[in-house]
Amino acid sequence: MVDVDEFIPDAKAEIAAELGDDTAIIALSGGVDSSTAAALAYEAVGEQLVPVYVDTGLMRKGETEEIREVFGYMDSLRIVDAADRFLGALEGVTDPEEKRKVIGEQFIREFETVARETDADYLVQGTIYPDRIESEGNIKSHHNVGGLPDAVDFEGIVEPLRDLYKDEVRSVARELGLEEVISERMPFPGPGLAVRVVGEVTREKVRVAREATHIVEDELEEYEPWQAFAAVLGKATGVKGDNRVHGHVVAVRSVESRDGMTARAQELDWETLQRLQSRITGTVEDVSRVVYDVTHKPPATIEYE
Repeated sequence: MVDVDEFIPDAKAEIAAELGDDTAIIALSGGVDSSTAAALAYEAVGEQLVPVYVDTGLMRKGETEEIREVFGYMDSLRIVDAADRFLGALEGVTDPEEKRKVIGEQFIREFETVARETDADYLVQGTIYPDRIESEGNIKSHHNVGGLPDAVDFEGIVEPLRDLYKDEVRSVARELGLEEVISERMPFPGPGLAVRVVGEVTREKVRVAREATHIVEDELEEYEPWQAFAAVLGKATGVKGDNRVHGHVVAVRSVESRDGMTARAQELDWETLQRLQSRITGTVEDVSRVVYDVTHKPPATIEYE
């Protein structure tokens, strides 16, 4: 386990040394990894840092508003509305690896645009150790590791959390005084809801995944899962009222883990599962059925794509 009392000053010194007098962009998603990296870098270099939150259109419900509230103290914070560009780039893409690479490239292009506007030479990211292991081990590309395009218009990429596991990042976040809504929140994939939609990503499927995930996080909070969410698998026939419908199939996933490298599906009681399916089919438009994923990691990954 990392010694946070040693890690924090060392990480800030490393960031300051790498950046010198140069300006840097920090990729801020609202997750614990990027938020911790942003807090570290902001303490290290202050206004040399330009935190950039890119609203990809693939974020959790209320994410953008929460970013404004939590990180508004950073005067240089920028919020970029890029939903149309991301969803446009994903049109027709069905392969999971291709999705990640498309998203990774679009992220970099968004950051490059801000970098040109602010004369920033460096990019800071919240990449952690499991991200590197999974990308380098050919399990899947992370949008900020294996998903990066070959040509990146930055002098350097700074990754102060690159050797930490998720629980260690949380310890650093608490020591830095980040709010619980950030330090204790469930992991959220860098590519966002795109990897919770099997097949082509559309606004309709993203809407279903977003609303259903919001319900799952609310209903399963008492179970304290490592990660709990909903994914859109495809379509199936159902009945609503007196009508047959061909609606979305939503999979609920809830797992326990220490570091995300392995995970076990949580055992949920029948009443909880029935409450979940009732809320999702009753309040999320065009959902015809809900299933529960009982697969551990391995053989499955935690996310679907």
